[in-house]
Amino acid sequence: MKYRTFGPTGHSVSVIGMGTWRMTGDRAQAIAALRTGLDLGVNHIDTAEMYGDAELIVGEAIKDRREDVFLVSKVLPQNASRRGTRTACERSLKRLGTDRLDCYLLHWRGSVPLEQTVGAFVDLQREGKIRSWGVSNFDADDLEEVYGIEAVPGERVACNQVLYHLQQRAIEHAVIPSCQSHRAAVVAYSPFGSGDFPSPKTSGGQVLAEIAKTHAATPYQVALAFLIRHPSVFAIPKTANPIRAKENAAACDVALSAEDIAAIERAFPRGTEPRSLPMI
Repeated sequence: MKYRTFGPTGHSVSVIGMGTWRMTGDRAQAIAALRTGLDLGVNHIDTAEMYGDAELIVGEAIKDRREDVFLVSKVLPQNASRRGTRTACERSLKRLGTDRLDCYLLHWRGSVPLEQTVGAFVDLQREGKIRSWGVSNFDADDLEEVYGIEAVPGERVACNQVLYHLQQRAIEHAVIPSCQSHRAAVVAYSPFGSGDFPSPKTSGGQVLAEIAKTHAATPYQVALAFLIRHPSVFAIPKTANPIRAKENAAACDVALSAEDIAAIERAFPRGTEPRSLPMI
């Protein structure tokens, strides 16, 4: 497994993590998939209060293995007032069966002033209930606003979790550069496109298949390797299948050449910068 320092936190975190959005179906299999990832050195697990029973599933998966995990959860924007953030955090901690989160994120920007949410994050951090905090689905302008909150220097924003996959590269325009300039990690959610992975019948899918063949890898592993080519990017694919969990973990061993990267960029062009940051 390959690890990087997670933004300004100082924590060594696996570049491939495990997401839990829409982790439905066989509960025992989902727990087995998470534990398989942990066995392979995948220490980054991401969840949220919005994800139904996901926090409970994660809590069971990491039982007796808490020290092996960099654990992330998120507060919904409607709960992100100073008092509401604390309540939501304590509820998540209870569901996860732990006394702390390694990182706590604002799921997306809502109507609550950012100063209130950040103030709650700082309070929780001082109390040891969270070790770091960050945001999700923030465009570059939103990030600059968080960095500019007078009481909290920008370098304390640990990460920005955003939509990023081969067919949606919008964050490469301004978000990744903004995060890099402030030493914040970038976490790619839905790195396979949330059910819209390139078909092998398409020209892009054929490019992935050809590159995968040269590396004795799968197209999914090639896609992950492309996303994490940026030194500040982590990816959190979701799977409830232990076999796929092994496949995802092995993606960090795929070393794409400059020619591979150029071919993927031609097949999946970045496109023009959108007016607003895409999210799902």
